[in-house]
Amino acid sequence: MPALDENKRLYLRLAEEVLTNKNLALADDLIATDFREHVGDEAKRVGIEGFKAVRLRRNTAFPDWKVTVDDIIAEGDKVVARATGQGTHLGEYMGIPPTGRRIKVSWIAIYRIAEGKLAEHWQQIDELGLRQQLGATLTLPAS
Repeated sequence: MPALDENKRLYLRLAEEVLTNKNLALADDLIATDFREHVGDEAKRVGIEGFKAVRLRRNTAFPDWKVTVDDIIAEGDKVVARATGQGTHLGEYMGIPPTGRRIKVSWIAIYRIAEGKLAEHWQQIDELGLRQQLGATLTLPAS
């Protein structure tokens, strides 16, 4: 299988088996030990356990979380996916107590692959839309 197809398959396994089916143990096979997450302008080396911790919090908040990969592109050592997640808010998330609301949110994720594993992650997500669906209100600072 060509490397680009293999890179796509790696992300598709992550989306289906880890994110949707919640098989966090499989992350040990898919995620690099020195995995890095980019959030905004910050990059943090979180490793496999940090990766699992973030997904466990989301799985607890949305036990029926399901990810659909809408588009996937591979080039060089990177995979880019446009995906949609949906689930029912049954646990605390981002400081918001459970609402029982069904939410749907889209994102674009970029993963760098090294030695056959996902090594680095950048993501842009519609966080405002997500918070609005959960009923959160935002207060802008006074100018």
